[in-house]
Amino acid sequence: MNAINHADEILDALGMQCPEPVLHARNRLADMAPGRVLEVLVDDPLAELDFTVFCRRAGHELLEIVRRDEVRRIRIRRRQGRQPAP
Repeated sequence: MNAINHADEILDALGMQCPEPVLHARNRLADMAPGRVLEVLVDDPLAELDFTVFCRRAGHELLEIVRRDEVRRIRIRRRQGRQPAP
């Protein structure tokens, strides 16, 4: 399986509105080992921008955002080292 298609954990954030998906993802990533991949399913149209900014600020690697109809599948690789304080 291609590394970009692999997810170690999946977070279903369908139906959640900004900023809930990012907050849930941040908490889940904090519990994951560095280098692991989280896939987040969202249907909030602002999620793409929210996750792009979140990953840049937190140092996580945004692997991809795939849109299918109203659902976005966002894959994030957990940064190396400790999670920064909020």
